[in-house]
Amino acid sequence: MASCWWSWRRCCSWRPAAGSPGPGSPGRAGPPGPPSAADASAQFLNAFILQMPYFNLVKSLTSAFPNRYSMSRFHHSTSAACCHSRTQSGEQYSDPFKLGWRDLNGLYEDIRKELLISTTELKEMSEYYFDGKGKAFRPIIVVLMARACNIHHNNSRDVQASQRSIALVAEMIHTASLVHDDVIDDASSRRGKHTVNKIWGEKKAVLAGDLILSAASIALARIGNTTVISILTQVIEDLVRGEFLQLGSKENETERFAHYLEKTFKKTASLIANSCKAVSVLGCPDPVVHEIAYQYGKNVGIAFQLIDDVLDFTLCSDQMGKPTSADLKLGLATGPVLFACQQFPEMNAMIMRRFSLPGDVDRARQYVLQSDGVQQTTYLAQRYCHEAVREISKLRPSPERDALIQLSEIVLTREK
Repeated sequence: MASCWWSWRRCCSWRPAAGSPGPGSPGRAGPPGPPSAADASAQFLNAFILQMPYFNLVKSLTSAFPNRYSMSRFHHSTSAACCHSRTQSGEQYSDPFKLGWRDLNGLYEDIRKELLISTTELKEMSEYYFDGKGKAFRPIIVVLMARACNIHHNNSRDVQASQRSIALVAEMIHTASLVHDDVIDDASSRRGKHTVNKIWGEKKAVLAGDLILSAASIALARIGNTTVISILTQVIEDLVRGEFLQLGSKENETERFAHYLEKTFKKTASLIANSCKAVSVLGCPDPVVHEIAYQYGKNVGIAFQLIDDVLDFTLCSDQMGKPTSADLKLGLATGPVLFACQQFPEMNAMIMRRFSLPGDVDRARQYVLQSDGVQQTTYLAQRYCHEAVREISKLRPSPERDALIQLSEIVLTREK
């Protein structure tokens, strides 16, 4: 099954397997099938999906189109030339990460300077994940958005010091949330190495996460913009609320996907959305631009997590840097599981008991791999990225704007 999945990812489209039941077939809920399922699906998506709030999206999709339809790969359906070295603005650049890193030289050194700690052990714990080995996805988006908004506003090609500080703060908040998540989940590995809680213990890990958050708050306050402080404070609230959502579950099947997407926004997308909005506020007075930046970050952030949930089923532990099927072992029903549940209703009982009985995790994993849950979740991520491109394309052409467009393709095709 995994090899079939990778074969699909390398091709331009996927189609339902021969003999797959269509709308109105026995055992499938939904209206009678239209003359052309693929055309009707595309028309529905284009007409409604991009205007709908994220928490209503999947409910409408799954009720109107319970079947598996053929779909084009994201970069075939968008007008953005995502994979070319020459941008839409006519200027050349190598890739979004190289373009973004020119404003992030010394990022982790600067973060470590913010963590002014005299106690050796606490210092080691706080700096543990700031080792410079990650791609710094969030800071990259932040500085690219800063440049794109500055160019749009007054053709300024410089990133303000305050905007760069937002990139640092975003990475610090994200890392603090990882430390706390690992304690809650009792995780043993992260980014290919032991977690803070496994090395130093849960109590000390909680304190280390708190310390990183406090340092981020001090750096944020130093920017001196009350609007920006309010925007990023919302992120911390959303992280807490998202964690509470993850601890709960919905008995009503129709509410589960809304619950899942709301949790996804609060735990993952809110940080990206509000960080993008913060740098737009610092660089441009236009509320329309602030909304563009926020919507881009929100949609890319949700897509990022949807793909992360897919990779939990399609990659091995060595590729991910953490155990796969981790969400099932934590009792979490992510997108692939919720889509698979439409084809295998017997999964409902497992979802409600949070995969707690012996054999539940393995059975649920097999159901997901036998279903189209992986493909449907990936398709949903494509639609969010399509919306992100639609939003960012409203800005004036620039290498940074086009790099943000390409980043949405990278989100969809990443393998770790």
